[in-house]
Amino acid sequence: MADPQTYRPAPGSIPEAPGVYRFSDEAGRVIYVGKAKSLRSRLNSYFADVAGLHPRTRRMVTTAAAVQWTVVHTEVEALQLEYNWIKEFDPRFNVRYRDDKTYPVLAVTLNEEYPQLRVYRGPRRKGVRYFGPYAHAWAIRETVKLLTRVFPARQCSGGVFKRHGQIGRPCMLGYIDKCAAPCVGRVSAEEHRQIVMDFCDFLGGHTDQLIGRIEKDMQVAAADMDFEKAARLRDDAGALKRVVEKQAVVLGDGTDADVVAFATDELEAAVQVFHVRGGRVRGQRGWVVETEADAEVPDLVGQFLSQFYGEQAALAGSADDAAQPVPREVLVPALPPDAAAISQWLSELRGSRVSLRVAQRGDKRTLAETVERNATEELTRHKLRRAGDLTARSAALEELQEQLGLDTAPLRIECTDVSHVQGSDVVASLVVFEDGLAKKADYRRYSIRGGAEGGDVAAIAEVVRRRFARYLKETAEDAPDHTDTACAGETSDGSPATGEIDPTDDGPLAPDGFRHGIDPTTGRPRKFAYPPNLLVVDGGAPQVAAAAEVLSELGITDVAVVGLAKRLEEVWLPGEEDPAILPRQSEALYLLQRIRDEAHRFAITYHRQKRSTRMTASALDGVPGLGEARRTALLKHFGSVKKLRAASVEAITEVPGVGRRTAEAVLAALGDDQGSTPIGERSSTTSTEDGGTT
Repeated sequence: MADPQTYRPAPGSIPEAPGVYRFSDEAGRVIYVGKAKSLRSRLNSYFADVAGLHPRTRRMVTTAAAVQWTVVHTEVEALQLEYNWIKEFDPRFNVRYRDDKTYPVLAVTLNEEYPQLRVYRGPRRKGVRYFGPYAHAWAIRETVKLLTRVFPARQCSGGVFKRHGQIGRPCMLGYIDKCAAPCVGRVSAEEHRQIVMDFCDFLGGHTDQLIGRIEKDMQVAAADMDFEKAARLRDDAGALKRVVEKQAVVLGDGTDADVVAFATDELEAAVQVFHVRGGRVRGQRGWVVETEADAEVPDLVGQFLSQFYGEQAALAGSADDAAQPVPREVLVPALPPDAAAISQWLSELRGSRVSLRVAQRGDKRTLAETVERNATEELTRHKLRRAGDLTARSAALEELQEQLGLDTAPLRIECTDVSHVQGSDVVASLVVFEDGLAKKADYRRYSIRGGAEGGDVAAIAEVVRRRFARYLKETAEDAPDHTDTACAGETSDGSPATGEIDPTDDGPLAPDGFRHGIDPTTGRPRKFAYPPNLLVVDGGAPQVAAAAEVLSELGITDVAVVGLAKRLEEVWLPGEEDPAILPRQSEALYLLQRIRDEAHRFAITYHRQKRSTRMTASALDGVPGLGEARRTALLKHFGSVKKLRAASVEAITEVPGVGRRTAEAVLAALGDDQGSTPIGERSSTTSTEDGGTT
């Protein structure tokens, strides 16, 4: 735990101008990004008495080892630069308003040639438009069921779409006119996209124009004596009106606005956003985040607006030019300190003036109170679901530090596990937990090059050697060139260093002058250019000894190693004859178990994939006239042996190079294989006495 005074900038070296600053840890990884009207005033507040700081701020400044800043001309520039740095470095001490993955949304994949409508849960992606979220998936399907009568857009998956295109027949939705059937060429790609765009326009709030256009076409059809078409258009207009009637009017003036509300306590804040288009609520989104320092609601509003609308603008840019990322009006519970700069930035994103204000009276005030009530209820539900979670994670890390005799709490923990069946398809996993939570973006999986030779002990040693050899390689590549790189203590021209950095630079310098963790080719942080505080192996004394020996050979001395054996949940330390027994109700033991189980799950998943691929290939071995190239072509065309087994001879012969006789031989071979049961299907791993997996 560092003393902030050791890296505090020299008095008077910090400018009083507006700018953006960032704190980095000992490995050079950015852990916090902030902006200020006066850099000197803001940064000096971090180096006050540590005991008087908020616990979260105190933890940040004692974890950091360096601070740098960039001076900008205006607050709008600072806002944009802060957003870019948070997006690039993902600092763990910043409040992040990530996508709500709990509730389903309706996704329209505008980045595909034939866009698809589907229920989706997960992070937002470029090129896709989202509507919702909805309380239940069935609510999305009901909406789509009503609207595809008028907008018959594709709903099927890519595999189904491709298969029906191959057989030349549409699916059931195509036969009942709930899909325009672009798979068989009933409509062109351009015509289908127009159908999808009309669908998006309707859900985006342009309801009156679409209903009016349909009613006008109905009148024209009736005047032309085409009563069948007129009746169909009448029913279409009625279906759209029924959908619109379900959405109550909340703003009588037809305003397009986003209404934001917060509910906070000492540790967390819940935020809710109602998206109002044409006076009707078209969507609702919510987040619960850990609050930063002593942040008040105006500060949270500023952070939220910059992150949320910055992300919306980035996603909307490649999805649909007609989709505005920012509405004309944004209603907030309190104006942020830099309200004028944020309003100007939002106006630039929209391309026209955006009003940022607090609702004072009338329908807008009533709606703001409703949104605030939703935020309060969501925070209450969150507290009931996860009571004590933050406290438990902090207690677990502190207990691990105490029980294992570590210098600091293990903020980053990595765990490896091995999986195989009787020595075949040997694989390993590496999972990463930061602050007691899984960081899945850093997960890695390994195919063991040595196979089953040496058992689990050799496999653990290979994984540790490969992981930390990469770490040493990347840190070696980050070594400074003193001929053209400014080192700690001075700038490139030899003048005393002030901590200021160039916004076009490819990353911060660590205190030793190294640019740790930054890939010079992409300018983005490397995921494994810094080591974990604690390495956990799934196993007992032999596995721990193997991992510790590899680290010693590589000259790495700042990574603690422990093993967790399954049988009695014993914690093994290198060089110790007897294991450490943590209390059964220990939060530290619970955290180690969660990390070990996650590594186990990830390893088994990869093992099953690898085994399935091998058995898939072996099922086609020995088929007369089917070589490696044709076997690969068949699997690529159908996607799996299951789909290949269900295909007809005619469908198989459509694959280039496969004749009828070969297709019949393939189906005969797969038919013989259908009743077989793969070895080890009942269990992928078995526990040994020392806690390893075999």
